[in-house]
Parts: sequence; C-alpha cells; structure tokens
Amino acid sequence: MRRLSLLIVLLVLVGTGYLRAQALKPGFDKAEYLELIRLHARQGGADSVWWAGLPRPRRFTMAYRSPVSPLDNRWDLWTHGGPQPQAVISVRGTTAAQVSWLSNLYAAMLPAAGELQLAKDHKFKYHLADNPQAAVHAGWLLGLAFMADGVLQKMDSCYRRGTRDFIVMGHSQGGAIAFLLTSHLRNLQQQGQLPADIRLKTYCSAGPKPGNLYYAYAYETATQGGWATNVLNPADWVPEVPLSVQTVDDFNPTNPFVGAKAAIKQQKFPKNLALRHVYNQLDRPARRAQRRYQRYLGGFIARAIAQHVPEYQGPAFYPSSHYVRAGPALVLPADAAYYAQYPNDPAKLFRHHLFQPYYYLAERLP
Repeated sequence: MRRLSLLIVLLVLVGTGYLRAQALKPGFDKAEYLELIRLHARQGGADSVWWAGLPRPRRFTMAYRSPVSPLDNRWDLWTHGGPQPQAVISVRGTTAAQVSWLSNLYAAMLPAAGELQLAKDHKFKYHLADNPQAAVHAGWLLGLAFMADGVLQKMDSCYRRGTRDFIVMGHSQGGAIAFLLTSHLRNLQQQGQLPADIRLKTYCSAGPKPGNLYYAYAYETATQGGWATNVLNPADWVPEVPLSVQTVDDFNPTNPFVGAKAAIKQQKFPKNLALRHVYNQLDRPARRAQRRYQRYLGGFIARAIAQHVPEYQGPAFYPSSHYVRAGPALVLPADAAYYAQYPNDPAKLFRHHLFQPYYYLAERLP
C-alpha cells in the first residue's frame, strides 16, 4: 500500500511538471551557475588545483572535448538528457602556456565584422556587431576563430538529437571568448544559419573587457531580456583588463569635440592660443597612448603570434583602445567575511580569480 501511494504521488508530480525538466529560462540562476562552475573547473583535468574543494557536476556529463587550438584554446561539451535536454559549451580560460598569454596580450582591436585568414584554405568570416565603430580584442577573436566551426558541428549534432537549449560558459579568458562566441552564434541565428528555435544563454564568469563601447551595445542588445550574465567578484582584477584608453575619436559622430578646433580658432587672440594649448594638452597624450598601445600590443605581439599561426592574416587594426565592460553584471558579495577567508595578498595575484572564491561567493547568494 505504501509503495502504491508513493507511486501515485510520483505520477502526480510528473503530471504537474514538478519532476519534468524545465526549458532554459532567462535571468541569473544561482543553481545553474554553481553547476556551470562545477563542470567548468574540470577543464583542469587531473590538476586538482583547479577544482579542489568543488563538488563534481550533478546534472551534466561531459560528452566531448575539443582538440587544442594553436593558441592553446579548448572547449568541452557537457550534456544532460530527459524531456528537455540541454548542452553546455564550456570554453577554457588562460593556461600556463606562453601562447595562451600571448593571446591575452594581443590586445589591439580588430573591427567587429570581417574576415580572418587562418590558413591558405581556412577563412573565418564573422559579424559580431552591425555598427562599423564596433571593435573587439584581437587575441580573443583569433581564439574564437579556431574553435567556431567545431562548436557549430557539435551544436548541429545535439540539435538533431532533440536539444534546443544551449548554454555558453567561460571563466577568465574563456569568459572573454564566450562574449564573442555568443555574438557569433546569435548573428548566425539571425541570418538563418542556425535554427530559430535554439535557445541560447550565456554565463561569462570573471570575464574581462572584450571590446569597445559599440561592441558592448551590440552584445547587450542581442542578449537583452536576461539571456546573458557576466558574474564578477569585485575583488578580482581580471574583469578590469585590458587597460582602456579613450580619445575624442571614440565618441559617436555627433559630439561636442567635432567642431572644437574650429570653434577655438574663431576666438580672439590670445584666448585662442590658450584654449588650443589646453585642448592639445588633453587630446594628444591619449592619442599618443593609443598609438603606442596598438604598436606594442598589436604589431609587436602579432609577430610573436605568427610563430604559432604562420599563415594568419587579419584586417587592419581598428584605431581604438577604448575597452569597456559588456553585458549585465551579477556582482558577487565580497564583504568582510569574504576577505577574512580570502585576504588580499600581493604575492598571490590570482587569489580572487580562481573558481573556489567565485563558488564560495555564489553559494552565499540568496
């Protein structure tokens, strides 16, 4: 009788949807993010430093691990079945390999739409934003370029087996690439090259700044309604990079600086000389810094990148280094209790950046 009663209760629960898997929903979900950290930490493989103290994934199992790209990028596919199957595309972050750090340092900007020549017979066409002023980080775009085709192939296989819900997840450099991958996939969907009924949600964890303001506008427009979150530990320095340099050329075409020089010229002597001096003192240092940024973190690093990708050719650098944060942010509660457990230590640069502090803070969310 007891078993029969339990069976009836289970049938009622299933019938009312309590045990039925739910479709992917917009908005930050604490349980969802914690599961993503659990599975993403396994990118470290046998190196338990990455996942020490973190439980194993509870819902998802790893279905595929990609080959390592020339810039030491890699991604995993995690899946779970049931009536509403889901798949996670988990993009690995920075590794100890020199070329992985070169990818981070290759921080000149490239236009957010264009084409990269990866090899004689391999081109990557991308369109991450419509605005011609939109630009993104060159190294992370190149990292995406080597992985994009493989991601699409696995998404197609999952779709054919009934999966409609996909989550893009990345931490650190993986989060930076997750921004760009999300833009790429959403553009393909908009162009009819991905099925319209695919639901795509993104968690960028500890994500650095992926591009300029006009790219951020495009990303936020494409993911509005709660379909993307950048989870940040305010004690972590990684979301604060790359360094940003803003010049008057980084504004919209209609702005008060357009006619500034002409207006100054019309002033009477010696007022015009004083105003021109002040304007140049403010304008020229930023322009000089931006050119140096592009020279050293563009051309110089590109020569080092070429040793690993000898046939790579990209478009001309976009003349900007105005990096900004992208997407809605979920700021974790790094309070006095957190700093008691994870005190600042100049000798431990990544203390606040690893998976464990992010997991600890996320568990404390209501």
